[in-house]
Amino acid sequence: TAVVIASAMVLNHASAGVADTTTIDEMHHGGLTTGSMTQNPQSHMFDGIELTEEQRQQMRDLMTQARHERSPVSIGDIENMHDLITADTFNEAAIRAQAEKIAQAQIEQHVEMARIRNQMYHLLTPAQQAALQKNYERRLAELRKLSNLQSASSLQAVSSTSSNQ
Repeated sequence: TAVVIASAMVLNHASAGVADTTTIDEMHHGGLTTGSMTQNPQSHMFDGIELTEEQRQQMRDLMTQARHERSPVSIGDIENMHDLITADTFNEAAIRAQAEKIAQAQIEQHVEMARIRNQMYHLLTPAQQAALQKNYERRLAELRKLSNLQSASSLQAVSSTSSNQ
């Protein structure tokens, strides 16, 4: 379990760094292909919104600023987690401490990206904000539908396993 969790955290941490370096033009034109809507719904926040050149430039500037202010991925944290996972004895306390340290760094990155997206949102006109809200509600409905399908699929798997025994 620890290996799976640590691997997921390392991959998530690395992919967060990749997503954060994506420019608003890449997001706007659908160039962001790493990850999916279910992993990071906010990565597609501005898809389908017609932006003026001035808005695009302001958003590029915000992303560039965020990229320069962001602390780099801590290779030491990744190495520490790997060392804990591959150690001769399992040290749950040390793994929890390392996982919490990595999670805290991810929280800081998410807060910073939310701040940048908030600034981007306020660059939009009221009509663009309304279109963004409509797109958000549509994507949320799609996520709910997907979630319900996954739940139903899980329940079917459990019931068929139970009936086979």
